[in-house]
Amino acid sequence: MIMTKKPTLSKKVNKDVVLCETTNRIVSNRTSDLLLEQAVPFSKSWRRVPFFKRRNYNGARNVCVISISRTQYGHARRVLNLLEDRDYKRLLLNII
Repeated sequence: MIMTKKPTLSKKVNKDVVLCETTNRIVSNRTSDLLLEQAVPFSKSWRRVPFFKRRNYNGARNVCVISISRTQYGHARRVLNLLEDRDYKRLLLNII
């Protein structure tokens, strides 16, 4: 009887990564609308910014975090290039 190794999955499979963050509600809605139009699956959540870290976010109390599957990252970044410049500049993109 031949013993074969059981295949192992990468630890990166089915892990969500942060695509971008923004403190502007209008930009977050436009970004999520664009991702929906282009059929990119994502999740969107609002997180509270701690008081002493608000300087990093220009005093904002909440930040919108848009997360996607690691396998969809390249496609989602190309879709974000379709945003208008004024909206694109308000996104804090996460590079993986």
